[in-house]
Parts: sequence; C-alpha cells; structure tokens
Amino acid sequence: MAVVDKGDIASGTTGWSTRLIHGGLRYLEHFEVGLVRESLREREGLLRTAAHLVHPLSFFVPIYERDRRGPMTVRAGMTAYDALAPGSLGGHRMLDSEDALEAEPSVASEGLKGAAVYYDAQAEFPERLAVENALSAHDSGALVLPYHRVERLEVDDGRVRGASLRSPDGSGVRLDARVTMNVAGPWVDEVLAPLDAERMIGPTKGSHLVVEAFPGAPEQALYVEAGDGRPYFVVPWNDLYLIGTTDTRYNGDLDDVEASEEEIAYLIEATNQVLPKAHLERDAVLYTYAGVRPLPYAPEGEEGSVSRGHVVHDHAPELDGLLSVVGGKLTTFRSLAEDAVDAALEHLDRPALDCRTRDELLPGAVGFKGEESPGDRLARLYGARRDEILARAKEDPRLGEPLDPRTGVIGAEVAHALECELATTLADVLLRRTMVGLGPDAGVGPDRAMADLAVEALGWDRERADAEVTAYRRRIARMHPRSLEP
Repeated sequence: MAVVDKGDIASGTTGWSTRLIHGGLRYLEHFEVGLVRESLREREGLLRTAAHLVHPLSFFVPIYERDRRGPMTVRAGMTAYDALAPGSLGGHRMLDSEDALEAEPSVASEGLKGAAVYYDAQAEFPERLAVENALSAHDSGALVLPYHRVERLEVDDGRVRGASLRSPDGSGVRLDARVTMNVAGPWVDEVLAPLDAERMIGPTKGSHLVVEAFPGAPEQALYVEAGDGRPYFVVPWNDLYLIGTTDTRYNGDLDDVEASEEEIAYLIEATNQVLPKAHLERDAVLYTYAGVRPLPYAPEGEEGSVSRGHVVHDHAPELDGLLSVVGGKLTTFRSLAEDAVDAALEHLDRPALDCRTRDELLPGAVGFKGEESPGDRLARLYGARRDEILARAKEDPRLGEPLDPRTGVIGAEVAHALECELATTLADVLLRRTMVGLGPDAGVGPDRAMADLAVEALGWDRERADAEVTAYRRRIARMHPRSLEP
C-alpha cells in the first residue's frame, strides 16, 4: 500500500479545524442520529488509542432569550446526546441563570435564561494525530510519500491502474495499483478533473482566531450562538484561546485559504457580545487560520445543514478501479478509513478483514501513562516516545538546549522530526511535529533558532537554512501573524 500527498502529512485540511473530537451536538437538529452515534463511538476509541493527544473537555452552553434554541430544546438535545454516548465522560447538567453565572461569571447576564454543561473531547494538535497514523502505517509496511503530487491518474481501457506522480526533485514516478483511492479532501474534484467526472465536493470555509488569555476568558469551552444564530466556540487551547468557526461557501484557491478581515471582525464582535469584559480588538489577534471542509456538493441550502458524514464513491463501471472519499470530519477519520478499506476489498472481490484500528494504540500511546501529561510538553506531544527525545538530548548536549523560551522546544525534537517522523522541511517541523508554529509567535524567532541548530548539528548548509526560514515565513503570511508585522 502507498499513501501519497502533494504536501506534508496534515498540511491540508486536518490542521485547520476547531480541534475537537466530538459527537456533533447540532447534527441532531438535522436528524443525523447515525452520524452522532458513530462520532461518539469514535470519540471514546480515540480517548483510549490516542490518550496522549485526545483529552476530555468541558463545554458550557449559555442560553439567551434571543437564541433559536430555548432551555427545553437544549435539554432535549442533551438528553439524546447522553443516550447515544457509549462512554463514561458523564452526562449533561442544566443550570438556571443564577447557577450559570456562578459557573461562568463573565458571560453576559442580560437575557440569560440558563446554561447547559456537557463533555466532549479535544485533539489539541490533530496534526500530530495524523503524523502518528502515518508513522503507524509506515511501521506496518506502507509506503508513505509526502510531497509527491499526482500528475494524472493512469487509465487504460476504462480502468484506473494507478497514478503518475511528480516527486520533490521534479522527477516522475509511476505507482501501479489494482485499486486507487482518491482521498484528497477538498481537492477530490481537482484529481478527477481530467477524467470529466461529476462534481463531488461543495467546500465551505471555516476561519479561526487565536488570542492570548483575555479579561473574562472562560475556564471551559464556550459553545455559543452568535447574534445571527450561527454556533461557534471559544476554546482554551495550547495555553491560548481559539475562537471559531465560520461556515461559508468557498470557491477560491484551495491552496491559499485565509481568514478575511470581515470574518475576523465577525468573530471578535460575537465574542465581545457573549463575554462583555473581553473588549477584544483586532490587535489582540495573535494569528488566524482558515481551512476548507470537503463536504458533499449541495447546490442549495444552508452551509451548516450539509452533512458531515462521509461516502466512499465507486466510479465503476465508467472508471473501474477508482474510489473517491467525499465528506467526513476529524472525529470519524478512523471509521472513514475502515469504510474505505472495506470498499476496496469489496471492489477486489475479497472478504472483509477484522479491523484492528478500533483498539490498536497509536505509537505514542503505547506505554503512555496519563499522569505524565499535565504540564509536560513532551508527553503532550509525543506520549511515551518523549523518552526517545530525552535520550537524544542526553547523548548530544547541543540538542538539549531550549530553542524558544516561550514554548520550551529543544533541539532534540528537531532532530527527531527530521530523522524519525517523516518531516523534510522547516515548516513540517514547526507546524506539524513540534507544534511551535502554533505558539503565540507563530514560530517566528524559533524558526531561525531551529535553522541555526540544523546547520550546527544536523548537516544543513547555511544556504538551505536561510531558504527554509524564508519559505516558512512566506507560508505563514496567510495566517496574519502579529509577529510578522513591522
């Protein structure tokens, strides 16, 4: 089996989500009970198989007179949610207005009718979740090829027989396959375009803001209705706060998605409305990010009503040997993969296999003890594999020195990323391995320190180091980081 990506692992849609592992409470409004049940089942599995990366998270849902959903509706939804959840995170609690203000004193009191509190989960860094899945596949014999662009699908007599790729050095590579799986997310239609296939993706854009702790910042995640009725979150995350998301149709460049000033203003205004002490302004935003959801094409209807479920589409008989995955969400990535493999086996006329990934631990979860995690940055990122990094730092003192006082990243993490975690560029190391690129400075400053270390200890020349820093800062410019402003 081969896994091919035109960029790095998780460099497309995965890293631009709200970073929640959740059942999808609002999907119940659209009667997607099956999707909610599946999502909650997957949530419970990830809390076990990726215990170092997925953690329980408490949500506070204030209910206002202006909201479309009153206390009775919210209570009914919460009760149904609890009934569908198979795990032990605990059921919801309904609060009257007085108890709600005691629990979260900073929320706006005017028109407050009460609140609900419930539990879901957070994947603080889904990028690392994707990386560890890729490492697990690699360790099991899969060929993992980041930075290999699909130039074309190879079609012979109505059958797709693999793909021709462009490798990082510009050379061509052909992969032959009995079944080719198009799992390109929002880019599914781009892969299919030369084949004149029907449109499958109707992408919507979601934008987020990242800010420091602010006056009245909540202790738990807020799940709130904005003034126009659209739900969004204010989430404690990475020792910062994540605010999002929007949900608008998107027809622009899929490789250059960024939050607009209009969206930034919208999220700031909505947050100030529910947390009046915040007084957030534009210059409080450390950086933004935006991504595109690979939703099924739906020409009409509200963006939020489009299903977040997934479909594995078999293109036979027009294009035998080709399957495309449409839709899906972060929480259900494992079950999506299981369904895709089952579809491939069915296409090959082979019996389905028992799926091990329901119970198989990700690499960092093997031997991981949860009590290591609080306050331990290496455990939060690498789980039990933090010991490998500490061993590197002990062997070479140059790799044990902190490269950034704010995040505490050490040189051994850079070496580990480049030598053991399939990273090839400085951006890979910053944004999808060490996660320093999502710190308060968006990696500006640590990027130079990492490049200097790579020259000193990892064999890079100065020309490459300078080019990598330039490329990284050009890459993150669309995140509007405050640290890059004059």
